[in-house]
Amino acid sequence: MNNSTLEKTRIALVIQYLGANYHGWQRQPKYNSVQAEIEKAIASVVDHPVIIHGAGRTDSGVHAAAQVAHFDVKSRVPPDRWSKILNGCLPDDIVIRASAQVAYNWHACFGASYRRYRYTIYTGKIPNLFLQPFTWHYYHHSLDESLIQEALNPLLGVHDLSAFRRAGSKRLHSILEVQEVSCQRKEDLIHIEIQASGFLYGMVRLLVGMLVEVGAKTRSLSEFHDIWRNHRRDLVKYSAPAKGLCLLRVGYPNFPISEPIWFNTQPIFTFS
Repeated sequence: MNNSTLEKTRIALVIQYLGANYHGWQRQPKYNSVQAEIEKAIASVVDHPVIIHGAGRTDSGVHAAAQVAHFDVKSRVPPDRWSKILNGCLPDDIVIRASAQVAYNWHACFGASYRRYRYTIYTGKIPNLFLQPFTWHYYHHSLDESLIQEALNPLLGVHDLSAFRRAGSKRLHSILEVQEVSCQRKEDLIHIEIQASGFLYGMVRLLVGMLVEVGAKTRSLSEFHDIWRNHRRDLVKYSAPAKGLCLLRVGYPNFPISEPIWFNTQPIFTFS
């Protein structure tokens, strides 16, 4: 019995990666990408090209604690074994946390009910090498996390957030539902989390760049609210560095992979 006689199955993956060495998630002709590395690993197992579909397209340098993707394949490999097999083929900065079979109409992108991102800012004046790969070291002004939270709160609900959309997106509109927002300080670290039905190209980094201006009191709350409500993309000047951003998780109504594997797997640094 050869693979051509097998029934095609759809496999879901939970993926972690460090973004520093990749030009984002999406496959690109001239640059290294996470998608291309995983497709190459799958092809090495089945001996033909395979396309994977991700839940979201992270930018160059952005990390993921629980990206989700799926692919279709005819193979004798048991669905839950794909994670171990692929980890033996992938570079050290990409890990498949788990794999499982899903229904053939299940889709990693279109079936997601939310995506959640976390942005981490290190505010200590002295550089810390162990924080450097995962945080924005911002020490020029003290940041008021309560002002950042106050700026975030009105974003909840369905809005046009084109003020925080980079050029180059093929999306037809900029309307999305922001479901949860939070800003918390733990000593010298500020964690900003945003959960939404979807995200615009470059949205979180542009948003954080302006939230830091609010937290530093170099831009007022009223200015911030006027800018995004009036879609003033021309006034949004700064994008926060990619390395502080992590795709924390993607949510689905019915997901066959157990919650501890994907729900909250980016560690939060603490100082003793």
